[in-house]
Amino acid sequence: MEKKKLYFTSDFHLGFPTEKISIVREKSVVAWLNHAAKDAHTIFLLGDIFDFWFEYKKVVPKGFVRMLACIANITEKGVEVCVFPGNHDLWYLDYLVKECGVKICHQATELRHMDKVFYLHHGDGLGSGELFYRLLKKVFLFAPAKYLFRWLHPDIGVIVAQFLSKNSRHSQKRHKGDNYLGDNKEFLTQFAQKHHEQQILNHTKDNKVLVPDFYIFGHRHLVLNIKLQGGATYINLGDWLNTQQYAVFDGNTVELKPWPNENP
Repeated sequence: MEKKKLYFTSDFHLGFPTEKISIVREKSVVAWLNHAAKDAHTIFLLGDIFDFWFEYKKVVPKGFVRMLACIANITEKGVEVCVFPGNHDLWYLDYLVKECGVKICHQATELRHMDKVFYLHHGDGLGSGELFYRLLKKVFLFAPAKYLFRWLHPDIGVIVAQFLSKNSRHSQKRHKGDNYLGDNKEFLTQFAQKHHEQQILNHTKDNKVLVPDFYIFGHRHLVLNIKLQGGATYINLGDWLNTQQYAVFDGNTVELKPWPNENP
């Protein structure tokens, strides 16, 4: 049977808030991955898979063996798994590529699948509302900064990173809240609408330009399915801390679903 479906999810935040709670969530993620792999062409993990991730030369963060082993098993069976860095797990190198067979997508990705076009990204740093974060992200990704962080003992580095991660989460809640702010204030909605309008314009000048049918992001921790002007759809995947949602493309449209559910 030819596998044509695309699966999308994000924001597992494995490791948060405690190891005991995280393992329960991780087991649910593994069950979902095994479900998706049955008929998936590609599984997209759109960022913040880990609440913190940093690859030292010889060390990676402790834990997550259930999920990593599951992903390795899935890719060995021929299912592609694409991982996008999020704002909590920016520092992927090649460990997951070599050990688990994943593809790391460091930039926003546009792809065509069965005559539909998808624009995929974690969502961090997009739009006008993320200017300060974009500057901060450049610091985090600055090679000398990563080099200096690597000199910290992992036990110290992880504690520092977890502290920063906790503050980042609290700051996001203060500034954006947990509720949809409306089309005029949601930076990802605004970004998707502006990008879509620009791509339509560009397509009239060059028909090789892709015009997305679906914009799919994580980051915002809200489950959203919004029709944009011009015909595209913006989907936000929510998170696995509260909602445990995923999206699936069946060859025609993208549907948001909860996990677990009676008819997955």
